[in-house]
Amino acid sequence: MPRLFKTFLLLFALTSVRATAAPPDMVSKGLRDARVPQASVSILVQEVGARRPSLALNADASRNPGSVMKLVTTYAALELLGPAYRWKTEVYRDGEDLILKGTGDPKLSYESFWMLLRNLRGRGLRELRGDIVLDRSYFGPVSPDLIDNEVFRPYNVTPDALLVNFRSLRFVFYPEDGKVRLFVEPHLPELEVINSLKISDGACPEGRAFRDLIQASFQSKPPRAAFTGFYPVGCGERDLNVALHHPDDYIAGLIRALWAEMGVQWQGRIREGPVGPNARLLYTHESEPLAQIVRDINKFSNNVMARQLYLTLAGELGGAPAQPEAAARAISQWLTFKGIAAEDLRIENGSGLSRLERARATTLMALLQAASKSPVMPEFMASLPVAAADGTMRKRLHGEAVAGNAHIKTGLLSDTRAIGGYVLDRSGRRHAVVMIANHPNAPQAEAAFDALLQWVRTGARARAPATESPRDASPRRP
Repeated sequence: MPRLFKTFLLLFALTSVRATAAPPDMVSKGLRDARVPQASVSILVQEVGARRPSLALNADASRNPGSVMKLVTTYAALELLGPAYRWKTEVYRDGEDLILKGTGDPKLSYESFWMLLRNLRGRGLRELRGDIVLDRSYFGPVSPDLIDNEVFRPYNVTPDALLVNFRSLRFVFYPEDGKVRLFVEPHLPELEVINSLKISDGACPEGRAFRDLIQASFQSKPPRAAFTGFYPVGCGERDLNVALHHPDDYIAGLIRALWAEMGVQWQGRIREGPVGPNARLLYTHESEPLAQIVRDINKFSNNVMARQLYLTLAGELGGAPAQPEAAARAISQWLTFKGIAAEDLRIENGSGLSRLERARATTLMALLQAASKSPVMPEFMASLPVAAADGTMRKRLHGEAVAGNAHIKTGLLSDTRAIGGYVLDRSGRRHAVVMIANHPNAPQAEAAFDALLQWVRTGARARAPATESPRDASPRRP
């Protein structure tokens, strides 16, 4: 791992932006249509490297940025850990027992875990007479902090040093021969699936409306999933990800299912414990590099992966067992070293899936400006969703001038909508953009956010109110 801060060559400072300006007309209209007052909105637009913003509205207000907070976590990780950083999952043999030791791999997927077990099979493992011991000691205890009552949704899965496949099941539905077919991956032992779905006409709803229409119901003990409603033929193939199992039950079921396919016999049990002094290392599985993990986190706003990364910062920089407070200290020290004033910044879990996290537009702007000059800029920018192309921006701004010309991280909670990233204008100049709305109607204000991106693309110009000159809003050398 790179030595802490060794890549940091420049210090940056950001002074408070007190200038205000009326948003562009289409942005104001979008806010009015959504019934979101401008007092509930922060906007900051600034050309990369410029000394003052082209637009600043309530930029010093401390707000909940939603998943835009992932910009802080992922940029910090790229600089502090390095783009080539990889997580390790180690397998030990201790007598008759097999020990799995995790270090928080955010993407130990179904396929990756299959490869891990396949490697053990290739090393001669044909029968295991003892137990499988899970060593999760790299992360400290993390209390469940559900953002809502959706206890079976994967985004509410608690961080785990040995998190496998997000602890999730993928239910796949598709119409065939007048019926609704269903399969689940992975199909774990003891899982009961009831499919009483009936084909129907009509449009295919999204989100919660889809789950309500198919009347999805779940329970954990014993694991059971039932679907008893209607499935519109227009839905085609759809899937639904659900986290039903206790962590130990999930890993045990997955191992039994995969080893049965490989011909490995195991009749033992799963239990937790540390790697003992007499344990012998059999195999080490390495994750994808951090640069790829960061793409998955930002492109698809993966909350569980972001939380795993956040605790990894704590473990690598503060030692195990990793705790959220240590990650917050590490990021605070990093920001201070870079000269970014962030006294307002409050990070709870690093994902933005929180009611407590707060940031100012000025702080996020300083971060984006600093990132634009960083050695990890290529990896950081490549991780952001591209307007009208991929990730959480793939369905927005099609046919507009800004399509393909904006790398934007999005944020959405029940009372929050936010964006942060970069827009390339028609003259080839790159601008950093931050916009945050905290209001019960904020989720309905997408048109206002899209209008801001289009305004920047078509040629934002630096301007200041007639009555007040904005202070320098760009990071600068001391």
